[in-house]
Amino acid sequence: MKTTKTMFRIFTIADYEQEEQFLRQQHQNGWKLKRITAFGFYHFEACTPEDVVYRLDFRTKGTDWDSYFQLFSDYGWEYFSAFQEWNYFRKPANATEENPEIFSDNASKRELIRRVSRKRLIPLAALFLCCVLPNAVQQITARSNPFGTFLFWFWMAMFVLYSVSIGYCGWRLFLLKQKYKNE
Repeated sequence: MKTTKTMFRIFTIADYEQEEQFLRQQHQNGWKLKRITAFGFYHFEACTPEDVVYRLDFRTKGTDWDSYFQLFSDYGWEYFSAFQEWNYFRKPANATEENPEIFSDNASKRELIRRVSRKRLIPLAALFLCCVLPNAVQQITARSNPFGTFLFWFWMAMFVLYSVSIGYCGWRLFLLKQKYKNE
């Protein structure tokens, strides 16, 4: 019987709730997350199937790092991994607590969305505006040789990729912010 497996999944910065559900389902199927590596590779190890809740928090390492982890530990959350400033916590599901959260209120959830937007979405948009967009516009007028044609299609592909990514993530983060504003 296999004791480890690796799965490829892509979750955007705005899909962290879907990622939490994916990890919970894997644990219910007997696969406990060990770590995540670049390009969306999730590494699991076999375990006894059980209902374990996974939660993610986006936080940069800081001076209060020890107290940050201690707070989660005091509430029964096990810290087990980090990937690109996302910190991964898990805790066995409890019959008395239907949907355990790491945030005690909606203001904390909105603050998470603000941190993600500030540290990920805004730099992505800046890269788009300062690099991708000007190069795409320049290549529209400069397709005089085969290499120029290649560059044209490359920058057009980057333009579409960045436009869709920024639009999708921006919209999803906006909807999450509205969800936690109204709850």
